[in-house]
Amino acid sequence: MRKIRHRAKPAQALPSTKKFSTSQFVGIASVSLAWMAWGGLRWYTVGFPLLEGDALIFGLGAGIFLLMLGCVLSVVRNADHLADLLPEPYGTLVLTLSATIIEVSLLLQVMLNGKENPALLRDTVFAILMISMNGMVGLAITSGGWRHREQGFNLRGALAFVQLIAPLSLMLLIMPNYTVSTEGPTLDLHQETYLGVLCIVVYSLFLMIQTGRHRSYFDHLDAAIEAKPNQPHTPSVHDRNWGTIIKFVFGLVISLIPVVLLSENLGDVINYGIDELNAPTALGGLIIASLGLTSEGLGAIRAALANRMQRSVNICLGSALSTIGLTVPTVLIVASYMGMELTLGLGGANSTLLLATLLIAILTFVSGGANILQGIVHLMLFIGYFIFILFP
Repeated sequence: MRKIRHRAKPAQALPSTKKFSTSQFVGIASVSLAWMAWGGLRWYTVGFPLLEGDALIFGLGAGIFLLMLGCVLSVVRNADHLADLLPEPYGTLVLTLSATIIEVSLLLQVMLNGKENPALLRDTVFAILMISMNGMVGLAITSGGWRHREQGFNLRGALAFVQLIAPLSLMLLIMPNYTVSTEGPTLDLHQETYLGVLCIVVYSLFLMIQTGRHRSYFDHLDAAIEAKPNQPHTPSVHDRNWGTIIKFVFGLVISLIPVVLLSENLGDVINYGIDELNAPTALGGLIIASLGLTSEGLGAIRAALANRMQRSVNICLGSALSTIGLTVPTVLIVASYMGMELTLGLGGANSTLLLATLLIAILTFVSGGANILQGIVHLMLFIGYFIFILFP
């Protein structure tokens, strides 16, 4: 009798452009309205302090947030098409850098306008770690596990992310609680300089490894083994359609610019809510992180549903690492230039959540496979993060 060999189900191709006619319409409409809204606000020159009534201020802020969210969805669509045309990890880096630009622009607008909020960087970085390593990872693993039972990924690539995220996040968010050069959970100028340079150097070396010598660590495990002659493949440098790539790059840039331009107006609303309504300061970091990570979160879930777990892992962990490697040094430089003292150390409850997140991440990614149970554990920690914001 012939022995029947069972092959693993190959990774599904991400949906093609034809299936996103509604998404294209929403993206184009959102981007167009966002450009018009920015132009109208610049022409009318209305400042939020001149508006009367909380309902009007928050209504305008909600409208701006929705327009920015629509632009972010357009960024997702263009970045997904670029990811199909470019090999890993270059496709993932497009989403990562786009989210970093959104985070930095919003963070600086909130910091430079309104009353001083020294804990904003800490709250934003912590929110990004909780969303990316618990919310995004949990949803991606749960949705992918529900459809495909268990999904594999490259163990060495996942652990490379965690090996950098763990020490850098602990040095940034835990170590300031125990330094004695300054009072409180802060760092002095020499310590901030060391931390900022360390983040830049480590992230630069990581990009060199990710895109060069060890690029295979971050590629799909079955990229070469499972490929079939009639299966679509990633085009090489010579046969790649550069006209199509340029088109999607242009669409991504046009969608990203109004998000950056409108960040000043959204920053005014965030400052108003924190300063005038005595809202929890952690909500500012959560709003910034949510808008910046929406594009990556949707991309990670879609990749997991398409049985491309490696790309989902690259997106989730790459967003956390890029925040520490790019956003943190940028804000540290601006704060040092303006003479602002930043509160960096987390409190006891949040410190416990961070340590639990890093521990669970190690246990999840050291296995080399993902199932629905692991995703639920990450989602439990993510829900706990929300609970402790509302009920500290």
